[in-house]
Amino acid sequence: MTQDQAAMAASRQFVTELITGTWKSQALYCAAKLELADHIADGSTSARALAAATGASEDGVNRLMRLLVAIGLFSSESHGGYGNTPLSLSLRKGPSSLRDMCLLYGEECYHAWGHAHDAISATTSGFRAAYGETFYAYLSRNEPVAKRFQNVMNAGSQFFDSVPALIGHGRGLTLVDIGGGGGELLATLLQADPQARGVFFDRDHMVPGARSLLSGLNLGARVDFISGDMFEGIPAGGDVYFFSRVFAGWSDEAIVSVLSNCRMGMKDADARAIVIDRLIRDDAPRVMPALWDLQLLMTIGGRLRTIEHFTSLLAKAGLAVEHIVELPADYSAIVAKAA
Repeated sequence: MTQDQAAMAASRQFVTELITGTWKSQALYCAAKLELADHIADGSTSARALAAATGASEDGVNRLMRLLVAIGLFSSESHGGYGNTPLSLSLRKGPSSLRDMCLLYGEECYHAWGHAHDAISATTSGFRAAYGETFYAYLSRNEPVAKRFQNVMNAGSQFFDSVPALIGHGRGLTLVDIGGGGGELLATLLQADPQARGVFFDRDHMVPGARSLLSGLNLGARVDFISGDMFEGIPAGGDVYFFSRVFAGWSDEAIVSVLSNCRMGMKDADARAIVIDRLIRDDAPRVMPALWDLQLLMTIGGRLRTIEHFTSLLAKAGLAVEHIVELPADYSAIVAKAA
């Protein structure tokens, strides 16, 4: 084989691996759906035992496990059965599990990506093309999927522990979490600074869950729970306003409106707004941020933005970027002050 032929063969192999990538992700989805990691941990380590535990066929389990062992998710044990690895343990049920991510991405999001051509051609949601309604409308009618989505958001919150360092502590600041979701970020901030007070702000239906979480952590007495629409106004008098993963689904005009409300609500010249999101780059793009950007297009018709884009939006709202801090999991924190 000549050097050119070898290069061509390697290129074709690489493209083939890209083409078949969804097969691997769907095999991972099956492992999560069948709870294989949990069953193996409980002692069902053979294909026969796993078939009995899951209700699947022994032949199907054997063939699935053959691939999952080959890609390193599970191990092949000397006795002929299977074992867990650090990778498969991430699929076990529990607070930090990635199982719900596998299920959501392997079912609803998988179907949305099946309409990728429609989404990219029309710059609209692949989910709407697949299901005939928006992602959030679907969640509002499917409580189990909505809970799964919230668990996915929680599983992706490993950067939270890095956020308190952005503001320091011990100054008795009022921290306002806009679109606070389940309340996990505000809990992290208040636990890091016993002198701080919090304001949780989100839609009506999000408040009970956040109140339950924060009260369960003995933080409820330090939090004002306020429901409302961030496009109509946000709580005034805050020292630091957090916008964590809230802008990806909104237009530029909508974001400027919210940031303008923030600018008007800031306590004084020392107040700050912190936007936490994944940033993309058009020069030297990275794979994972680019994938997340397309995932937003497929699910909600949203997008990630460059730092230049965010800088422009902040400026239109009367805010100026002070500095940017890289966070874990490809997230960045944009710290802004009044211009």
